[in-house]
Parts: sequence; C-alpha cells; structure tokens
Amino acid sequence: MLSSHPSRRTWARTTAGVLAAAACAAMMTGTAEAIVNGEDSTQRYPSMVSIPVTGVDDATFKGVCGGALIDRRWVLTAAHCVDPALVTLDGTVRVGSAWKDSGGTVRSIVRTVSHTGYANGEDTGPNRNDIALIRLDRPVAEKPVRIADRPARPGTPTRILGFGRTDDAPDAPWAFPDRLQQLDTRRCAVSDCAPGYEDSTRLCTTSQVPGAMACHGDSGGPQLQRNRAGRWELIGVTSGPGAPGVRCSEGPGLYSSAPAYADWIQQAIRRPS
Repeated sequence: MLSSHPSRRTWARTTAGVLAAAACAAMMTGTAEAIVNGEDSTQRYPSMVSIPVTGVDDATFKGVCGGALIDRRWVLTAAHCVDPALVTLDGTVRVGSAWKDSGGTVRSIVRTVSHTGYANGEDTGPNRNDIALIRLDRPVAEKPVRIADRPARPGTPTRILGFGRTDDAPDAPWAFPDRLQQLDTRRCAVSDCAPGYEDSTRLCTTSQVPGAMACHGDSGGPQLQRNRAGRWELIGVTSGPGAPGVRCSEGPGLYSSAPAYADWIQQAIRRPS
C-alpha cells in the first residue's frame, strides 16, 4: 500500500469450502494497532526487493514499495508503485536485504513495464491489473523466487513481507521500519473481500494474527506460499485493502495474483527493449 500523501489512500500498500470461509471470517476480527502487527523477518528472503519512491503531491514524502525478484534482472511489483501520477521512482532498488537502507545488492532501474489494463481505484474501489515489472541495469547474484503454477486453495497458510507502516492509528506518524517485517496470513476466497472485488486475477488475504495486515509502504511486496518441497514460491503482489475505507489492521488485504499474470510477465520479459 503506497501513498504519496496521507490523504491519498493507495497501497505502496488471495474454491473455498464452508470451513475455510469461516476461518477467514474469524481472522478478520480484531482491532489491535498492528505490515501492522508483523514481526522482524526470521529468515533470509533473497528475492525481497525494496523500491524507494518520492511523493508527487509532496516531494518531501520519502516512501517505499516492495517487490519480488523473479529473474536476475527483473522485479515484479504493483503498477501503482511505478505510476508517475502517484510517485517518482528514486532510480534504484535494493535486492535481498533484511534492511531497508543497507545490505543486499543495489541496482539502477533501466525501465518499467506496467500492465496496459492498469487503473488506479483511489478511494472508489480496487486497483485493476495492478502489476508491473522493473528491469535492472545488471543481473544480481540473489536467487529469484519462482512464481507458483497456481495459488493454493483458500485456507492455505501464506506469508507476506514488507517495509511498510507498522502502526496505522489515525494519529500515528508515517514511519517505516528499517528491518523487514513478515506476517503469517491465509489465502481466502475473493468473496471474503468486499462485493465487487471478485476477480480471477485477485487474491483475498487475511491475517492469522488479529489486527494485522499489509499497510502503506508494503505495496508491490510478495505474498508467498510453500510448495510441496517446503520452498517459498510467489502467489501474490500487494495491491490494496480488501474493502473500501478500512484501516490496514482491519483487513482483509487484496493481492494481484502472480500466477494469473504469468503469461503477461513472460511476454513482457522477452519483449525486445
């Protein structure tokens, strides 16, 4: 979830049975002020990318988006994280570090490719086709994350990562953590998000921790699931809130489905510069 100004609510911020739907509904409750209520990362995520941005409405606003390294020279993120109407990219990204401003590998941005059908919903509804690619000037040594063939069924445990706000109280200062945050979540049926948000390209997500979810600054960051071998694979890209007008911690969260865009991603990567 990203915002170039606190008044612009955009995020620089996934066939369920009855039991899965009930579990998801239960996890949407809670009002604790807390990624909000995440925890410091407990392992290395070499494919995690931080993307510094500057606000368009307020140039003094220095924010961040997330991304996932899916190829040695390509980062997958949210289209609203590279939307020139919202932000100006600072020109570099940091790959593979648990720290926002140090470590990992820094690379320059050569170009960005947003989905041609992208549209920013602002406060009127969800973003559409909220997915984009960033091409780096040189390959990195960090290992890319594999895009899953498909998201696992609703109710499956997932994990989200980000450097976004950790406190979404109305009077809380806009501060971003130095340390990468993680949060254990679950994929729910899209119908668990607000009416009108249903779409095969979106994933609805709820937290396993009450009052916790991605927030401003987490946009573009990854949602991961474990494959049969126990390795993380990418299923989602943080897009925005799963209902209009809710605070981050009230959840649920809405994610662009990376598997749904796999063909578009491959075509964009292979297209000549």
